[in-house]
Amino acid sequence: MPEVIFNGPEGRLEGRYHHNGADDSPIALILHPHPQQGGTMNNKLCFNMFNMFKDRGYSVMRFNFRGVGRSQGVYDQGIGELSDAASALDWMQTYNANARATWVAGYSFGSWIGMQLLMRRPEIDGFISVAAPASDYDFTFLAPCPSSGIMIHGSHDTNIPLASVNKLADKLNAQKGIEVDMCVIEGADHYFAKQQDDVIKHTAAYLDKRSA
Repeated sequence: MPEVIFNGPEGRLEGRYHHNGADDSPIALILHPHPQQGGTMNNKLCFNMFNMFKDRGYSVMRFNFRGVGRSQGVYDQGIGELSDAASALDWMQTYNANARATWVAGYSFGSWIGMQLLMRRPEIDGFISVAAPASDYDFTFLAPCPSSGIMIHGSHDTNIPLASVNKLADKLNAQKGIEVDMCVIEGADHYFAKQQDDVIKHTAAYLDKRSA
């Protein structure tokens, strides 16, 4: 997977990108966990989601938010990170002008950024939100949520209570025109240390269902 460096709002951003090559191949953007809590694009779950999209014919990117790895800039409370994600999507669209679908997938902090990107970019067709920090951040901006997607959470997540994510999913499903699947991984905590394969199995099945 080639390393790429592209321009972000506060300097260069570092990523890994797989280009499918087909003129209309769909695209996907992977967003990593909190930069100040060890989150990077090399997070195991982000890496595995990257490969899941790659194996399904997507052009896909994972990248480091500002201040992480070789990405320039400093942590910006999510505001700048949202701009970073928008820049990454812009870069991908430059090389995939005829993409037949656009997806965003985020893990923890990355899912909060991804859902905000969803509101800014109407071309995003679907989302994958893993361990959404519904008890730590305000998700009321999803009014209405513009696309359907899947939310995945661990039954034993002590960082983000499952009840907060269930409440968010129920609220989104009360909206018209979209459907949010809620998937609970039994026995999993916030890090899915022993359930990586389960997360990928459920996200892949959802993606395949939406692509059928």
